[in-house]
Amino acid sequence: MSWFPSRRDFMHVGFLGGLGITLGDFFRLKKAEADRKNFESKEGTAKQVIFIYLPGGASHQEMWDPKPNAPIEYRGPMSSIKTNVAGVRLNETLKKTAQVMDKITICRSMTHGEAAHERGTHNMFTGYRPNPALKFPSMGSVVTHEFGPRNHLPQYVCIPNQPNEFAGTGYLSSTFAPFSLGADPARKGYRVRDLTLPRGVDSVRFSRRRGLLDTVNEHFASTEKSDALDSVDSFYQRAYAMVSSQKAREAFDLEKESSKTRDAYGRNIAGSRMLLARRLVEAGVRFTTMTYGSWDMHDKVQDRITKSAPAFDQAFAALITDLDQRGMLESTLVCVASEFGRTPKINKTSGRDHWAKVFSVVLAGGGVKQGFVYGSSNATASEPENNPLSVPSWASTIYHCLGIVGEKE
Repeated sequence: MSWFPSRRDFMHVGFLGGLGITLGDFFRLKKAEADRKNFESKEGTAKQVIFIYLPGGASHQEMWDPKPNAPIEYRGPMSSIKTNVAGVRLNETLKKTAQVMDKITICRSMTHGEAAHERGTHNMFTGYRPNPALKFPSMGSVVTHEFGPRNHLPQYVCIPNQPNEFAGTGYLSSTFAPFSLGADPARKGYRVRDLTLPRGVDSVRFSRRRGLLDTVNEHFASTEKSDALDSVDSFYQRAYAMVSSQKAREAFDLEKESSKTRDAYGRNIAGSRMLLARRLVEAGVRFTTMTYGSWDMHDKVQDRITKSAPAFDQAFAALITDLDQRGMLESTLVCVASEFGRTPKINKTSGRDHWAKVFSVVLAGGGVKQGFVYGSSNATASEPENNPLSVPSWASTIYHCLGIVGEKE
């Protein structure tokens, strides 16, 4: 876990902020100096990433790191269950995930000490602690910056939308910003914004407009040669390729999946989003971020986790099983994270408050060891007991699996 893109590497590019964007914004006219490649690459163990983010601060005690032998005020009212890996237990709500434990790794010693939502979120999306003088890029934008496009698809997609500003480009060019769906795949009539032709424009008219644009571009190219013009043409080429590619459009279409597969994931928010994430990486998207739920459970943690966790449990277990059966798990790194965990002791309103001294993250596939628990928290889940995982190590692990090599800062 020693490799990580340094600040010096990133500072080769201009300071340009960016937020989640639609297809029309995605292929911008301006190309920043950050377009050039800054990191060395080697052959990675993963070709793509699915980053599942649970916003609000999911309780590690009520999910990945139960403490059945702790006093009741620490362990809480919920029970734990066995998994298919000897000695590893999960919360009672993760019954299906317990059956794929042999395919995943849980890190129970993640730590960063930032117990505010905004700062914790920044850490987990960028791999850096916040710096008021610098806007760091998200891991998705870094991956997009490093690798070129493939299969006419954007290389960084957020489902359903960019979840926060830290999932954006930071000081990288907006060229590397995520493509946001602008729609939720769980909703009836779901359609990806800007992926279909405008009303009244058929394929013939669209091609005619493309021809006119080519003529204009050729005229400017004959009278003036510049990197900016080359960039404009490159963006239009990519946009046209995506809109006109049936394969690219079908990647976003859940109706192409069988009823059996839809039912396996669950016909709900968690199931639809995770299934779409699988379709996107299968089609060629390198980094897919999806969010699910609201995990800021300051009160009634048992009631709320019982409502939120089962849909996640079904969808996550289905995703791991599906990727494995398709032969994609070894090449797809699946990550599950939240901005922090929850306090060791149950509070007066039967909930848990923010806690960043120790919490859990999950990794699966992409060359990561399977059926494994890395690190541990102490008896009350209040601090790391061994092998603490830092924010830079969290990000560098993801980069390393993808084959992105940078200098250690």
